[in-house]
Amino acid sequence: MNDIALSGLAKQIVLIGLLDEKSAQQANAQAQRNKLSLVTYLVQNKLAKSRALAELAAEQFGMPLVDLGSIDKEGQPRDLVSEKLIRQHRSLPLFRRGNKLYVAISDPSNHQAITDVQFSTGLSTEAILVEDDKLGDAIEKFFDAATSGMDDLNDVDLDVDIEAVEEDKKDSITGNEADDAPVVRFVNKMLLDAIKMGSSDLHFEPYEKAYRVRFRTDGILQEIAKPPIQLAPRISARLKVMASLDISERRKPQDGRIKMRISKNKSIDFRVSTCPTLWGEKIVMRILDPSSAQMGIDALGYEPDQKELYMTALQQPQGMILVTGPTGSGKTVSLYTGLNILNTVDVNISTAEDPVEINLEGINQVNVNPKQGMDFTAALKAFLRQDPDIIMVGEIRDLDTASIAVKAAQTGHMVMSTLHTNSAAETLTRMRNMGVPSFNIATSVNLIIAQRLARKLCSHCKKPVEVPTPTLLEEGFPEEKIGSFQIYGAVGCENCNNGYKGRVGIYEVVKNTPALQRIIMEEGNSIDISVQMRKDGFNDLRTSALLKAMQGVTSLEEVNRVTKD
Repeated sequence: MNDIALSGLAKQIVLIGLLDEKSAQQANAQAQRNKLSLVTYLVQNKLAKSRALAELAAEQFGMPLVDLGSIDKEGQPRDLVSEKLIRQHRSLPLFRRGNKLYVAISDPSNHQAITDVQFSTGLSTEAILVEDDKLGDAIEKFFDAATSGMDDLNDVDLDVDIEAVEEDKKDSITGNEADDAPVVRFVNKMLLDAIKMGSSDLHFEPYEKAYRVRFRTDGILQEIAKPPIQLAPRISARLKVMASLDISERRKPQDGRIKMRISKNKSIDFRVSTCPTLWGEKIVMRILDPSSAQMGIDALGYEPDQKELYMTALQQPQGMILVTGPTGSGKTVSLYTGLNILNTVDVNISTAEDPVEINLEGINQVNVNPKQGMDFTAALKAFLRQDPDIIMVGEIRDLDTASIAVKAAQTGHMVMSTLHTNSAAETLTRMRNMGVPSFNIATSVNLIIAQRLARKLCSHCKKPVEVPTPTLLEEGFPEEKIGSFQIYGAVGCENCNNGYKGRVGIYEVVKNTPALQRIIMEEGNSIDISVQMRKDGFNDLRTSALLKAMQGVTSLEEVNRVTKD
């Protein structure tokens, strides 16, 4: 407490006749002994009316007086200030605007409250004066609302038979957040539902007045649940506990991993990423299913000639196979399918990934960690001293990594890697732009696979659609084929998601032919390379996607979504 401020407030109380001087001094002393503000002591002991004290304090300290009834209760931030701090200082967070937090207090002399809240949240904090009795009621309702939210969650059917395997928990994790049974059941239900739906990612997203959970299923985000906003910090804490992350750290991104056993013989891994946002921590989880690498190459959607090219390249003793495409296009599954084919007792396979997504028995997998000096370049150098046969690099990001990978491919090793480019032709020019000499590219790269993932039409409800011949020609269908195939469209039923179920790969598989090698050596651009690829008979992504539409696997709308003419 600030003695000067309290004395000033006590004097004003005496001057306006709320108390006589002796009573004011006694109240001031008693309040300090009880560790209460003078305002709270006077109101609780009915020595003065809350409204009169609030008006006096506003005039004395030049602060605005706000009616708590006018504050939007739904918009109150609930994950910024701890309950202990709120009750200790009788200070309630009201709303947040950017980097500024507005806090209600009834005693303007309680500067320590504002200091502690500002230190705890890291936000610029501004005090708003309110009536003491209304503040007390508001604080109780604030925490009653959180309890009510838990009651609402208890009413939901969350009967889930699932066991989370939580390893390496921090000793400091205590309290209700980590042991909240309804939240535990809710989180487990979300994880299990995502697995059942075949989703690839889960998004837990806090906003100013709402909290939502979305799943990415078949490449499209869908809203699944909207739990009460007051549960946001508890859900975040639960997920961070499961991923062995620091639950006290809310201002920096963190990465972790969850291993969840869903049956005696099957477990699923989740890659967890947290990111501080304006209204709390957003958490995104990527589902990593080891069985996806064991589906077999026939399940991936390669055309027969494309499959043959890939299988032939896998049998080469040396050289480089590059898989390209945007994030979420299935590059990792394509690489691991190849690795799974090559994974026999007579070969030594090493991988460097950031992070390791799929765990395969018999393959030496390394998690890249640049902070500890283990980047892709360091991992590749170490692999070359480990008697390797096959090396997989998660991604070629820079010249150093590219140079070592090319040298390994030229000296008797099979190298497999990914690049973030849009097509096979752009992959070759991208490596040249990195600084890899054209001669090395031409002589080391065996095969390039550019790919996308398209949603498959539901076999239960897809229906034929009539598309005019001019439209088919405009879309790129071969004129000689028109009339020999049927285009299907999405409908939607209980077995699918808006007419689609599952995904299929769309591929551009290109072998590095002598003609292509010549263009690379002559430093031709991506257009020159693309033209030669067509001459050599390799389908581009658009042509492969149109084939899937002609086969009735996907719709023309989906073809246009994932590829361009």
